[in-house]
Amino acid sequence: MTYCLGIRVRDGLMCLADGRLTSGMQSHSAGKVSMHHFGDNDICIMTSGLRSIRDKTLAYFDDLCEEVENKNDLKLRHAINIYTQALRQVGVEDREALQRSNLHFDLHTLISGQLNGDDEPMMYLVYPEGNWIEINERTPYMTIGATSYGKPFLDRALRYDTTMDTVIKIAYLSFDSTRISTVDVGYPIDMLTYTKEHNWRHAVYEYDDLAPLYNWWNEHLSDLIAYLPDKNIFKSLVED
Repeated sequence: MTYCLGIRVRDGLMCLADGRLTSGMQSHSAGKVSMHHFGDNDICIMTSGLRSIRDKTLAYFDDLCEEVENKNDLKLRHAINIYTQALRQVGVEDREALQRSNLHFDLHTLISGQLNGDDEPMMYLVYPEGNWIEINERTPYMTIGATSYGKPFLDRALRYDTTMDTVIKIAYLSFDSTRISTVDVGYPIDMLTYTKEHNWRHAVYEYDDLAPLYNWWNEHLSDLIAYLPDKNIFKSLVED
């Protein structure tokens, strides 16, 4: 299982991907985020699905990008179309063999960045079939993988005008909630931000790095529950 989160707000982009990879009874760490140079800019790609499909699609994508002339005049959606071309080619080559092994052709992708043709940072979700949607003001985030557990934090707290400092905290809490609820999601995590100044920043965190945040949140969350004013609504359930 995977947890990848992409957020697009007025201040820029935020990307988070967990690093736990499971296969049968085995678990180890493997990056689910990669950076790809396109013209003068870098594109962030996060994936959820079969690792073999991911690696082959990204290799084909890099090959196709090398064939493109005048990359500096394009928008990110043009790079998305190149990626879907690579994804569909892998589907043609591998889908039937995977089905014979009772495996689904499953690769969801979040692609983020800003190319010279874009007026602002952009983010897209690409489905296994190769179709895609844009993450925009009305839908400022998208998750792939274990999508349910961190959703309450995102729906309640995240808005398009949320500041990047707060976006990072919300992203962390959505991951932490997912990690607690499923053993297939865990550290290390990659966290990336992108500002309108065309600057990607990337950090990798282990559990010990963020343990103070986890401990603070658990302590204060318990306090909040204890002090939640019920105005005697539940009185009949606890008193005779």
